[in-house]
Amino acid sequence: MIILVTLTTIAHIASGAIAVLMGAITLAVRKGARSHINTGRVFTECMGLSSLLGAVLGLIKFETFYITFHAGVLGMTLVLSGWILARMQNGHLGTRFVAIGFVNFLNTAGLVAAGFCALSLPEQTLRGFAAADYFFLAGMAGIALANDLVILLRKTLSDRHRIAQHLWRMCLGFFIAAGSAFTGPGASIFPKVVRDSGILSLPELTIILLMLFWLFRIVFGKGRRPLLKRS
Repeated sequence: MIILVTLTTIAHIASGAIAVLMGAITLAVRKGARSHINTGRVFTECMGLSSLLGAVLGLIKFETFYITFHAGVLGMTLVLSGWILARMQNGHLGTRFVAIGFVNFLNTAGLVAAGFCALSLPEQTLRGFAAADYFFLAGMAGIALANDLVILLRKTLSDRHRIAQHLWRMCLGFFIAAGSAFTGPGASIFPKVVRDSGILSLPELTIILLMLFWLFRIVFGKGRRPLLKRS
């Protein structure tokens, strides 16, 4: 079991590191270009793998890393639904999007339940994490769930709306990966002076600001033309 946990942890960290690197490149290159599509595909694969392994570790070591299970499921649902939206053709999402949305619904409910369970305990923590941590993840999952419902209930989905949905889901998944690497468990590899300086929070802030910039450009940009080609 120890060997399995060690190998899973190494694979989780390695795939997560590649996801962070590919995510940064994807945000930097021209949107819709072949380089954007290729690096985005690698980001999706590595982020999905890292999230899956994180969820597995959260179950194996549930006494200390239970929240990692929910974070992993959230990361997977975000990038997979974002990938489907990028590739969607003829306005047809298919059963995969519905299935991912249902998984996100279950994960959201689990996070809310965990948050209230933590509040009911004397120290207001569950498996080492405060109720606020569970509610924070539940908020992100809830936003995705609400958007899933909007997409499924709409009769048509414009390219502009589709791309905006793709963008924020991928960026939020990237935000989770960067948070894990720089302000979460991954922060332990940095010297204490660096951790205390607050500089490790800059990647997360940068991702959110870039996401807002591109969302504004997609929704209100000149000509409102799609910035991402279907692949």
